Amino acid sequence: MSPGKQAPEGRAAAPMAAGIELKRVQRRVRLSRLALLGAVAAGPVALGVAVLSGPATVVAAPAAAKPSVMRTTAVGADPAGYAQLFINAWLRSSTDDATTAQARLAQSLAPDVDLPDPAAGAQQGPESVSAVRSAQREAGRWAVTVAAQYADGRVRYFAVPVSADSGGSSFTVTGAPGAVAGPARAEVPQSPYSVTVPTGGDLSSAAGEFLNAYLAGAGEVSRYLAPGVRLSPVSPAPYTAVGVQQVLAVEEAAAAERVPADGTAVRVLVEVEARDSAGRWPLAYELGLTARSGRWEVASFQSGAGQDGGRS
Repeated sequence: MSPGKQAPEGRAAAPMAAGIELKRVQRRVRLSRLALLGAVAAGPVALGVAVLSGPATVVAAPAAAKPSVMRTTAVGADPAGYAQLFINAWLRSSTDDATTAQARLAQSLAPDVDLPDPAAGAQQGPESVSAVRSAQREAGRWAVTVAAQYADGRVRYFAVPVSADSGGSSFTVTGAPGAVAGPARAEVPQSPYSVTVPTGGDLSSAAGEFLNAYLAGAGEVSRYLAPGVRLSPVSPAPYTAVGVQQVLAVEEAAAAERVPADGTAVRVLVEVEARDSAGRWPLAYELGLTARSGRWEVASFQSGAGQDGGRS
């Protein structure tokens, strides 16, 4: 065969061989993919074999998330209610009749404590019993002071030793109660409300109208509130009328004859007399008011207990 004829044949053979080799590679890739898909369906062991024997196409699996651990710390519960329940049952019990409901209750709360032995014809148990102070002496041990009020006005105080478990879910009265003196009267700090506000002025009128709406249902409470403040009235209204007796303020601006500039804020203590069919009742409220458009609006509300109210 002549060289001229051999050259074209050689050039033609090369592309053909390359095409055959490409098809073989594509076929191997397809088979590897099929094997990999089958391994996924078969399970993790087969998947590992397929990855080791197949082409180097690696898909990184996301790392397993570590389980979160929630740590809680047990906080010992105050056993005041438990001690109160015990004293109420104990004072109504008698060692002469340990089968009564009160005696059985007292013994279940304090298994090692003897019942009292009241004299024949002695005064009945207290009208009310209230826990007034709790003190934790050490881990798991408490001393609770309980007040017992009788019908004749007498009040007797008892200190009750109570043991609590580590979780604060179980209690036991560990010894007989002791009669103690009542808590001393605390010194009252000087009131910050030292400015007298005229009862006939704009601020006193605004406060009185607001409290009439809040306590007696006289109009809508919302009309007396500053923008953004929300407060629901007492419902059903407990009183028929509310009259302002005295208004004291922290800031001098509250006593001004005219409503000051917009944005002026004052804090006041409003003492009122609320009336209903059963009588007259002295009440007091702490209010925060702001001036806006020539009028005072209630911006914050507190009862005598000092709880915030109203502001959203």
